[in-house]
Amino acid sequence: MLNRTSPATLAETSNATRDAEYFEYTSSANPIGAKLISRVPFRNFAPSLYADGATRVVPLDLSAELGCPGPATGPGLSASFLRINTGETLTLDPNATSQLCYVISGNGELTQGEAGFPFAQGDFFTLPGGTAAQLAAHAAATLYYVNDAPLLTYLGTSGVQARFAATLYPAARAQAELRKVAEDGHASLRNRVSVLMGNTNFPQTRTVTHVLWAMFGIVPPHSVQKPHRHQSIALDFIAGGNPGVYTLVGKELDENGDIVNPTRVDWETGMAFVTPPGYWHAHFNETNENAYVIPIQDAGLQTYLRTLDIRFAQ
Repeated sequence: MLNRTSPATLAETSNATRDAEYFEYTSSANPIGAKLISRVPFRNFAPSLYADGATRVVPLDLSAELGCPGPATGPGLSASFLRINTGETLTLDPNATSQLCYVISGNGELTQGEAGFPFAQGDFFTLPGGTAAQLAAHAAATLYYVNDAPLLTYLGTSGVQARFAATLYPAARAQAELRKVAEDGHASLRNRVSVLMGNTNFPQTRTVTHVLWAMFGIVPPHSVQKPHRHQSIALDFIAGGNPGVYTLVGKELDENGDIVNPTRVDWETGMAFVTPPGYWHAHFNETNENAYVIPIQDAGLQTYLRTLDIRFAQ
C-alpha cells in the first residue's frame, strides 16, 4: 500500500527543507580559497585618531572588508581607542563576554556594578560582559580597548553570564614582571621577551579571560625577534617605539627562516595594527632604546579549542 502524504504535511516538509543546501566537498571545504570568506586584512591605525577632540569611542572597524556586522576589527574581536576628557564619563556596555583596556594616558576611575577601582597610565584591566561599566576621567584619559562582541554577534547569543570579576593589572607590577623576564639570563635565547596576563579563573589557558589573551612584550635595542605565527588574530598596540622599530609580516618562510615578500609595519608609539591569523611575523629594533608591544588576541578561546597552533621559526 502506498504512503500518501497529506497536503498539510507536504507544506510542513517544504518549510523544513527550504534552507537546506548541498555542496561538493573539494570546492567548498576552503571558503577563503573559494573567496567566500575574505582574509583578515592588514591595517594600521594612527594615534592621531584619538589625540584630541570630544569624549568618544573610536572603533577600528574593518567589518566592510570582513563582510560581517560592525564594528569589528577581526571576525571575533573589536578594537577601539577611547578618549575621555577631564571630568567626563564614558559608558561601555557591549554584548560581549570579555573586555580589556590598556591605559595609554591620563587617569580616572572604573565602576561596574559593585566593582570599582582607579586606573592610571600603563594599567591593564579586564571587565566581564553583562553589566554596564563607567569610566570617569580625572585627567584626560586615552585607552586601547578590545572586546569579543563580534564573536557573540556571529553566534547569535546575548545575556552573557560573567566568568570573572573586573580585574586590575597595575602598571608598576606589569612592568616589574616584564623586567624580571627581560633580565633573565636566558632572555636572549627566547623567541619573544614577554609576559602574559593571566586570571586565576582560567588555569588551563593561562589567559587574561577565557576568550582574550594579552601579552606585554619588549623588543630590546639592536635585536631581532625571529618569526612566529599562530591561528589567532593579533590586535597589536605599540606602547613605546622610536623610528627604526618595525614588524615584518608574511605568509611563508624561505629556507633560511626569513619571511618571503613581507609587509613592513613601522612602529609609532600609540598606534595599533592588525596581524592576520596564520601569518608569520618578526620584530626588529634598530634603535638604542627599548620598544614595547601589546598584542591582544582571541587566543584564550583558540587555546581552549586546541587550535592556536603557535609555531616558531628555527
